Amino acid sequence: MTIAVIQFGGSNCDRDSVQALESLGFDAELVWHEDGLPEDVDGVVLPGGFSYGDYLRAGAMAARSPIMAEVREAASEGTPVLGICNGAQVGCESSLTPGAFTTNESARFQCEHVYLRVENADTPWTSQYEEGEVVELPIAHGEGRYEITDERLDELETEGRILFKYCDEDGTVTPEANPNGSKHSVAGVTGDSEHVAVMMPHPERATLSDLGRTDGQGVLAGFPE
Repeated sequence: MTIAVIQFGGSNCDRDSVQALESLGFDAELVWHEDGLPEDVDGVVLPGGFSYGDYLRAGAMAARSPIMAEVREAASEGTPVLGICNGAQVGCESSLTPGAFTTNESARFQCEHVYLRVENADTPWTSQYEEGEVVELPIAHGEGRYEITDERLDELETEGRILFKYCDEDGTVTPEANPNGSKHSVAGVTGDSEHVAVMMPHPERATLSDLGRTDGQGVLAGFPE
């Protein structure tokens, strides 16, 4: 299958995503946003970076690129879509997923490894893990704090649409283990359908064994073979 990795001006994790996907046996290709979505695409990655320099809000301008209308249409027809970091911001700004990502509680850019607890292992993006399993992935963001109304968040919790929460090494969700102040320590959510998801940590940076960790392989394995 072919997975399109969408490039916007300012994307900088696009090639990382391609390399990680190819290491898992997928056929991945870079797609410049002005060229439109290829007809034969079987999956879409919205990669990390700083699309349009994060002007206005992170992801806000990329979300208005015409290709995102095509991505939304493809998603509505069942095409898997994964937004990572800046791609998660683009996904929320495009209404692919609920909520929004805003400035870290620290008001600083943070680049570090974090622990995540798998909240729902019954989705394409988490089926390689066990519920409650702790994985370690890197983060690199300045606007990673997930915000949503309490009422809507309760609905997402009830519907099993929370993929990961920030936690400590033992899997305990604590304020101290939350790197950006995300509400309820949320690190990733699905859209109305579970084949559409966004997450702030970077699975593609923890996929190649040469990089020291492979905890992110399970997320990218969510694309069907």
